[in-house]
Amino acid sequence: MDYIISNRMKDVSGSMIRELFKLAKDPAMIKFGGGNPSEEAFPVKEIAEISERAFKEQAVGMLQYGLSEGYTPLRDTLKKRLSEEGIDFEKNDILIVSGAQQAADLSSKVLLNEGDGVIAEDPSFVGCLNTFRAYGAKLYGIPLKEDGMDLEVLEKTLEENRNIRLMYIIPSFQNPTGFTTTLEKRRAILDLAKKYDIIIFEDNPYGELRFKGEDVKTIKSMDEDSRVIYAGSFSKVMAPAFRVGFMVLPKPLMQKMTVAKQTTDVHTTVLFQHICNEYMTSYDYASHIKRVRELYKHKAELMVSSMEKYFHPDVKFSYPDGGLFVMAFLPEGMDSQVFVKKGIDNLVACVPQVAFAVDQSKTYSGFRMNYSSESDENIVKGVRILGQMTYDALKK
Repeated sequence: MDYIISNRMKDVSGSMIRELFKLAKDPAMIKFGGGNPSEEAFPVKEIAEISERAFKEQAVGMLQYGLSEGYTPLRDTLKKRLSEEGIDFEKNDILIVSGAQQAADLSSKVLLNEGDGVIAEDPSFVGCLNTFRAYGAKLYGIPLKEDGMDLEVLEKTLEENRNIRLMYIIPSFQNPTGFTTTLEKRRAILDLAKKYDIIIFEDNPYGELRFKGEDVKTIKSMDEDSRVIYAGSFSKVMAPAFRVGFMVLPKPLMQKMTVAKQTTDVHTTVLFQHICNEYMTSYDYASHIKRVRELYKHKAELMVSSMEKYFHPDVKFSYPDGGLFVMAFLPEGMDSQVFVKKGIDNLVACVPQVAFAVDQSKTYSGFRMNYSSESDENIVKGVRILGQMTYDALKK
């Protein structure tokens, strides 16, 4: 039969990154394309211990339906942690979600009507961009500089487009660029959100992965009039397979967001919520985070130093202070999609900037590289191969 695809989905393309995962099944492929945390970062022994205890002592509780709002001990632990970072739980509440991606879905479902505008850094995380597209939102991309969004373009866009309801931002170790928005720009962005009366969706999956420099206050911690939704995740610090994330919400939104979750998956897996809570409260979670940061610091410095050594000097790239990504930029006018395809032919997988673009009809010069999941040997080998390709591409 002929299937009629809904308007909300017919123009949403699949993630290019997920397609690259299929190519990466070749065991010879060097995988700079995904966003996987390192397998060395998984606390496997501790997860096994917690799981065994849970099934011995409270199996029914782990296997039965849970609260839509989330596992109460985990919510309490997170509230305590986040309060120490300046988030006010007199005004806010916390909802456990099935990965931070679901936070974007629930926010779209509750807050956006078809045709409403969403501001996003350009480039930005394709998963959330596609979520906004799926709900019929109109995306407005704001050029991203090394210190955050272009504030002049941001205010002009807000002034000229009064349909904008939401601003999506990844201020720390941004995906795909690795850039971090400065404190000054975070304050300015919050001020503009107040001026034009819009909601900010602050996505912070990499915030605990700072390995250089000083922490920068979250936008949510500066939110005095309840206009910031904050999303965090255990995917990058525990295990992505858990699909455990959380939303910090202004209290007036909590009931509707909870109902929206009930229409999607009822509740997040209780066992994995329990594991996250037990690991934070009964083990040395701070040492785990310190170890993961040191691991990624080493890998990031190895990748960047290799890029300095092997890449053509006309290729520019970011120097991340945390997170999982470096973004490289060929000279303006060059199409990184062509470059990435040649890289795959040479068994090195990256992701072209167009995959993260608000307007995917244009040509972009950037490509994202992930340093967290490959071995040291493959980081050097893969960068050397890409480096030779940059010299080949830039021959006069």
